[in-house]
Amino acid sequence: MHAVRSLSFAALFAAACTVGPDYEAPELSLPATFAETRAAGLADGPAADVRWWQGFGDPKLGELVDRALLHNHDLRASLARLASARALHGVAAADRWPQLDANAGYTYRSESENTPFGAFIPRTDIHQATFDAAWELDLWGRVRRSVEAAGRDLEASTADVHAVAVSVAAEVARSYVDLRAAQRRLAIGRANLTLQQQTLELVRARLAAGLVVERDVAQAATNVETTRSRLPSLEAAATIAQNRLAVLLGEVPGQSTVDLGDGGAVPTLPARVAVGVPADLLRRRPDVLAAERRFAAAVARIGVAEAERYPRFTLSGQLGLAANTASDVLDDGSDLAGFGPSVRWNLFDGGRLKHRVQSLEASAEAQQIAYEQTVLRAVEETENAMTAFVREQARRAALAAAATEARRAVELAQTQYREGLSDFQSVLDSERSAALIEDDLAASEAAVAIDLIALYKALGGGFGGAEAVAARD
Repeated sequence: MHAVRSLSFAALFAAACTVGPDYEAPELSLPATFAETRAAGLADGPAADVRWWQGFGDPKLGELVDRALLHNHDLRASLARLASARALHGVAAADRWPQLDANAGYTYRSESENTPFGAFIPRTDIHQATFDAAWELDLWGRVRRSVEAAGRDLEASTADVHAVAVSVAAEVARSYVDLRAAQRRLAIGRANLTLQQQTLELVRARLAAGLVVERDVAQAATNVETTRSRLPSLEAAATIAQNRLAVLLGEVPGQSTVDLGDGGAVPTLPARVAVGVPADLLRRRPDVLAAERRFAAAVARIGVAEAERYPRFTLSGQLGLAANTASDVLDDGSDLAGFGPSVRWNLFDGGRLKHRVQSLEASAEAQQIAYEQTVLRAVEETENAMTAFVREQARRAALAAAATEARRAVELAQTQYREGLSDFQSVLDSERSAALIEDDLAASEAAVAIDLIALYKALGGGFGGAEAVAARD
């Protein structure tokens, strides 16, 4: 009964005493709203947490993202690291419980007969089977702090999985937009090439009729070949985007099983994008969550090191059977037992433990600084993404208006040229200008979509929390 009371007291004492600092989340001063919130296409309502890529209205994009989240190698490796962190948390938690070992052995012992007592000590055979138990009384919270640190590491690894998933979804969407943009620009280039070739044939016919000079033919041919020279780089861009998508989907480039087709429109944009407020980044951005959890783990490790400076109490015991012959092991009187507490206290180590605590305190401070820097970078990336998105939309609108006027200018120049009201140079200039503006417009449409993808990535959404991604493992 006395032993039971002693154990109860020790457990109570252990629960009440945990050395080292308790973690407190840093308080950061963030602006109430983003600078670009009231710009066109943005809203300050709650940002969407899940499947933002569905807002582009392109089923093929959704299919690609879903496949990448199942097969992408970076994400699979991140899930493996999460499984490792989960196992390490289990290792730390196991220290809360007694350790029980089973032992069995046989010992033969014989003393030398050429020693003063050797002739009087008989040769012995000992057969023994025991259960040994040991349990550290966590009086200062060393084990509890270790479990706490491992738990925070596990939470950080979970956030890392979320971060990789956010990046994979964004990279798939960006590569898909790159592919569709290259295909769209190829179509525009080929259409312009066809129109310019028709113009070249017209000029050649007029040259044969003696209505124009050879210089006009040369200038028309120059236009044709200049436009033709842009096509190979666009074809290469389309192939590169396809290869990138294959790798993101965990497939061999050039052997993808996904049918992407030879053409398709750049995904359309939602009418408005809700971006929330800067404070939302603290709970949405997985890199921010991971940095904060690593800071918490670093604080917990200070307590582990601090507890090493205090006495460590252990309860140990043994139950078993032993006899000179194997047949006597189970007989009465063969039982053995032992129980006793022990204490270990490092009284002098030259300051090793003290300096270890100081080292971990400095490491925790570095983690706090890293966390604060991560928050600042998150706000910067979000503001930059919104600025790029808003400004590119304005550029796209101007290019759309310019493209309309350029096409009208081509029609007028061709009509006036056929009627002899203007020279051929005006036709060439208008066609060249229209081709460049239409290509710029297609590139701008893709840039707006890519900027929106960057904004979604900066906001950290897409999965409703890292647990949803981790559950795929």
